[in-house]
Amino acid sequence: MRIVGIVAAMRVEARCITSLRLPFNGSTRLGESAAIWLCGMGEEAARGAAEGLRAGGATALMSFGLAGALDSRLRPGSLVLPESIYNTDHPLPVDLGWRGRLRHLLPAHLRVADGMLATSKHVLTSANAKRELFHATGACAVDMESGAVAEVAARAGLPFLAVRVISDPAEFSPPSLLINAVRPDGSADLARLLPLLLRRSVTFGTLLRLAVDSRAACSTLATVVRYAGMEMGIVPNNLRI
Repeated sequence: MRIVGIVAAMRVEARCITSLRLPFNGSTRLGESAAIWLCGMGEEAARGAAEGLRAGGATALMSFGLAGALDSRLRPGSLVLPESIYNTDHPLPVDLGWRGRLRHLLPAHLRVADGMLATSKHVLTSANAKRELFHATGACAVDMESGAVAEVAARAGLPFLAVRVISDPAEFSPPSLLINAVRPDGSADLARLLPLLLRRSVTFGTLLRLAVDSRAACSTLATVVRYAGMEMGIVPNNLRI
């Protein structure tokens, strides 16, 4: 029996799959055919989660969550189902059969991008940084976790799939000052955020735009789960709907 190990960096991503209050940095079973690991942001956290899921019996690995657009045609809420993951040595593979089955289940109104997904070691906080990565790699989008999960899957000979949705467009990124106001699981640290707002280092307008874009992205993620949950190993009774 196939068991899909799902790596989610942030709670907002994991909530698109399950309403369970997940432990941080640990595995939670979602029925007999799936497990999810809320790991926190970054490649090292994702690598540890993927290894933990594999050791716990996962026979396929999935990177699930948000991404930043590198291609200016992608907007918040656009779904990215990459055909490969950028790596400086060679592209890391995606299981195209699995990808095709999942895509076939999705509703026609979802905008789906393919091509390559890049991985960054840090959050890209400017349009210039995104533009440079786009020209260097040709990737349509970027995240910080999929490359590490793909590496673990490739070494173990397991199928891998990335399901990513654009939360910030190519011309707009989270301000660098906000990075230290976010906990490892992606939730806001109000004790650090409020002083930034009071000093007007970050504006309410910026936070509102981030919230609106994130809501659009999470709506798409939830739609993927609703229509294609079976390809994620999630039976209908365990879906967050």
